Amino acid sequence: MRAAVFLAWFCSLLLLAAGEQPRIPEEKLLVLTVATEETDGFRRFLRSARNFNYTVKVLGRGQKWSGGDYTTAPGGGQKVRLLKEALQEMESEDQVLLFTDSYDAVFASGPKELLRKFQQAKQRVVFSSERLIWPDRHLEDKHPHVREGNRFLGSGGFMGYLSNVKEMVADWTGEDGDSDQLFFTKIYIDPDKRKSFNITVDNKCRLFQNLHGALDDVVLKFEDGRVRARNVLYDTLPVLIHGNGPTKLQINYLGNYIPNSWTFETGCTTCQEDLRPLAALKDSEYPLVSIGIFIQQPTPFVSVFFERLLKLQYPKNRLKLFVYNQEPHHEHQVSSFLQDHGGLYRDVRSVTPEEDMDSAGARDLALDICRKDQDCEYFFNLDVEVVLKNENTLKILIEQNLPVVAPMITRAGRLWSNFWGAVSADGYYARSEDYVDIVQGRRVGVWNVPYVSNVYLLKADLLRSELTDSDVFRSQSLDPDMAFCHGLRSAGVFMFVTNMQTFGRILSTENYRSSHLHNDLWQIFENPVDWEERYIHENYSRIMKDQLIETPCPDVYWFPVFSDIACDHLVEEMEHFGKWSGGGNVDTRIQGGYENVPTIDIHMNQVSYEKEWQKFLLEYVAPITEKMYPGYYTKAQFDLAFVVRYRPDEQPSLRPHHDASTFTINIALNQAGQDYEGGGCRFIRYGCSIQAPRKGWALMHPGRLTHYHEGLPTTAGTRYIAVSFVDP
Repeated sequence: MRAAVFLAWFCSLLLLAAGEQPRIPEEKLLVLTVATEETDGFRRFLRSARNFNYTVKVLGRGQKWSGGDYTTAPGGGQKVRLLKEALQEMESEDQVLLFTDSYDAVFASGPKELLRKFQQAKQRVVFSSERLIWPDRHLEDKHPHVREGNRFLGSGGFMGYLSNVKEMVADWTGEDGDSDQLFFTKIYIDPDKRKSFNITVDNKCRLFQNLHGALDDVVLKFEDGRVRARNVLYDTLPVLIHGNGPTKLQINYLGNYIPNSWTFETGCTTCQEDLRPLAALKDSEYPLVSIGIFIQQPTPFVSVFFERLLKLQYPKNRLKLFVYNQEPHHEHQVSSFLQDHGGLYRDVRSVTPEEDMDSAGARDLALDICRKDQDCEYFFNLDVEVVLKNENTLKILIEQNLPVVAPMITRAGRLWSNFWGAVSADGYYARSEDYVDIVQGRRVGVWNVPYVSNVYLLKADLLRSELTDSDVFRSQSLDPDMAFCHGLRSAGVFMFVTNMQTFGRILSTENYRSSHLHNDLWQIFENPVDWEERYIHENYSRIMKDQLIETPCPDVYWFPVFSDIACDHLVEEMEHFGKWSGGGNVDTRIQGGYENVPTIDIHMNQVSYEKEWQKFLLEYVAPITEKMYPGYYTKAQFDLAFVVRYRPDEQPSLRPHHDASTFTINIALNQAGQDYEGGGCRFIRYGCSIQAPRKGWALMHPGRLTHYHEGLPTTAGTRYIAVSFVDP
């Protein structure tokens, strides 16, 4: 022990001999901050301080804030009063203090670097600096000029020796609502006081980086598993980053990375902290969640939405449903779901189109129901256009244990998501530097963002504290979702989005028509992924890999293409349209007006489905054609594509004929032996018949010359097939 003390003393002598000050021991540094309440920003500050082992003392905890809203007007005097009171109890002359804001600040490095840079300043007190003067512009000329760097003092962060700081604040006699910045500025611009207290400003941002007026100067620096904020104007690496004034969103963005929250080498280092595990809980112990479901416009695949809701992996007796439907078109789907499955849930409340409630009112009502229910722990917002593929989404979000958290969902094939990485000055969308990387999964983590929508989880405690206003979603100038997020930002509540797992996607509601019986059939262009999941056979993707294509007759290929639902919807759509042809030779629908081999049918163009049908042929039939008929490439052109109906008492069969096509597609739309008896197709030249076509399977065969064929008699029931004469 004596040897260590002697060594430290000897090193100090060497430093003094070299003209250098002895290094300040890290244990002599104390961080002081004022926090009357524990906000998300304050918790972030403490987390960054713990990361570097700073010793922090919090002043004013639990007291009422009376320092005004000093982000937009002068204020903050309460901080100086609390600091003055705290210093009266301190006596160690060699104590070094760092006094800083904490709601909007993060440490980027540790005490050792901070103290070294403080000593290099060669002053007893060092304030942060700003490019912009605040709050009194008339004092600009009184600030000392500097050769390079920022001239003006910033009060959000300063450090100095206890004796100097104590002496500096001793004259404070102001009110809590007075300006702390003006108080310190007047000391700094007074040459005698500046010299007496030995004050300077960190004009090149080596210790402190205030972001106001300097957003373009600060970039993230990734290096060797560390992340720093770099001031490119002065080529410095500040130790403490402060989002002063209107730069709260920028400090939130930087806080996603600093200090080392996310690096290229480690990924997210904080995503597994402070979790709320659910795995060990019994069903009855799960948090009670109120799910708000909102239908605001005609939306595709609403029935599928409710099917997925049923599959959500969460005890249903711990879920309450609030269903708001503004669209009469979807009332049948909502009422059917509630009638069939509403009893599974702890409680259900619905708002119908007849109640004439607008979206903002409905969303506020849903929050208020949860707010007033003391058992409600979470509110889960779920818009009907959300395709929630991950059945564990709700559990995952609860386990994140965050105030507001959204699962990242995107629109298929587009850089569109349910979050914004930044907002513009007027509160609208702006793209952050990392937005594309997050959306495309090149950066994976849990991200503090300024806007979420469509699907998110909200802690109900927020509704009883920061969000007590009953009109959270209502605004004179903003859409409901933007008003909601603006309210959260104003209250200092952090919103997060996680892309740690794949959750789903969001539907496009553009160009959705509600004039048909099964409007989802028309979604092959707008929502191709959802269309495929709904309407393409579950084994289609295995056709090539598992050789599912059968050859029942020479050059005739048989493969699965349509789901049962696709078959049912197509049949029901045609029957709903109802204008079946008479089966005669005269047919004004076709060129020339004469059909040599007539059937009772409805053409795709009669129900405005020809473009969608060609898209289907190109996407799902053409690849099979080109595989089975090598060297032939099709553009899936057709003059005739139609649904045929066979009945014993109407038209039971079709006489032998050639098709006017290069190849023909014939898809069975219902099931032999179940929906009808008999039927099938016979290829006369080969003496080969397919007498029990499988529902949803397509027969593909050459149309001209070789494959002379006939439709076998349907002896009972009704048989439906979809026929396409491709490349006539």
